[in-house]
Amino acid sequence: MSELINNSEKRLEDLLALSLGMMSGESGKMLIDKYKDAIAHVTPFDMLKLEDRQMQMGISPAEIKKDVNKVINILFNGLKAYQWEKPKEGTFLYYLMLENRAFEFRLNGVKKILKSYKGREESDFELLKGDLLERFEKFQEFESHYVKKENILFPLLEKKWEAFRPLKVMWSLHDDLRRKLKQILQLIRSDGSSWAELNKEIGVYYFLAFGMIQKEDLILFPIASETVSSEDWIEQHIQSFEYPFPFIESPAQPEQADKSVPLKQAEISRLEGDLLFKTETGELSPEQIVLLFNNLPVDITFVDEHNKVRYFTNPKERLFPRSPAIIGRAVQHCHPPESVHIVEKIVEAFRSGEKDKAEFWLELKGKFVLIQYFALRNSAGEYKGVIEVSQDVTGIRALKGEQKLLDWV
Repeated sequence: MSELINNSEKRLEDLLALSLGMMSGESGKMLIDKYKDAIAHVTPFDMLKLEDRQMQMGISPAEIKKDVNKVINILFNGLKAYQWEKPKEGTFLYYLMLENRAFEFRLNGVKKILKSYKGREESDFELLKGDLLERFEKFQEFESHYVKKENILFPLLEKKWEAFRPLKVMWSLHDDLRRKLKQILQLIRSDGSSWAELNKEIGVYYFLAFGMIQKEDLILFPIASETVSSEDWIEQHIQSFEYPFPFIESPAQPEQADKSVPLKQAEISRLEGDLLFKTETGELSPEQIVLLFNNLPVDITFVDEHNKVRYFTNPKERLFPRSPAIIGRAVQHCHPPESVHIVEKIVEAFRSGEKDKAEFWLELKGKFVLIQYFALRNSAGEYKGVIEVSQDVTGIRALKGEQKLLDWV
């Protein structure tokens, strides 16, 4: 009988060997038998440390993603058996889990439709696509679930967890789901798509979607539950009301919600009498500063010289999601793994003085969006950070001729 493994570091070493063996194509049966004690006593914390150790070894999120579901399937029984206190109603984590249950229900409903279609005439394919279009368009609403994780939960866990690097893998999987859903919608809307092609891509999407739910339920949520304080959960829940609650009834907003957070961020110092922020070009109160920035027709985010996010504006119509949780977060952690190298290249070019500006433009949800980055330097020319300015320029691009008179209706 194999010796029981109680040492967590030894268990981690065995689980690492198991995962590397799977990634190298070794026999699954042989690996399971060799490391059965570690498999039997695995915890969600082990899985987190396992992926963190892989990333420390230089294994990329893309490489980890290829075999992570196989590894989790091997460890499933141990992870499933882990006992943890489920969140109470009225907490941020509770609603994230409830969203998963509602999404599962809708995913399974579509599975029934697909199962009933198998073996039917090709002429029925157009009817099927019409039915699927409505349902997969509805799946787009689950985007807010991933956005809340990326902009509220992940920043907090980065502060709480020493082994937070695996969150990058999960973010990358979010992006895989986004791309796959977009591809499926294109196939459904296309006149030239086939049942075989569509069915294959839907299968990949379901593999990703159910896999993400499994990773949350077995690993992310149990660890978060045991490492986040009740006070932090309250703040997270308050921040979550900036986003929709997909597929569930929106809960009542907590009474603790403080609408003056942006004002507090602007209160830099107090002088005798009235609080004023003075410069050589004028003087403004904190309230005026917040109103000014938030009513500009742009999204502005400021990152300091230490690559930490320090401020963002809160316009009425935001182009990209932002939450107070990102304040103090390293800018590299605010982007998915596939694009973080571009951010780092811009920052280093600004820091060295090689460049002062970078810009991109793209089409987003029917809008033409201009994204600009500007280096900030003080009077001595020292680098003090960067601001990102994003703007919907659809209307600006369409302007022609001149308009010199007010045309209010």
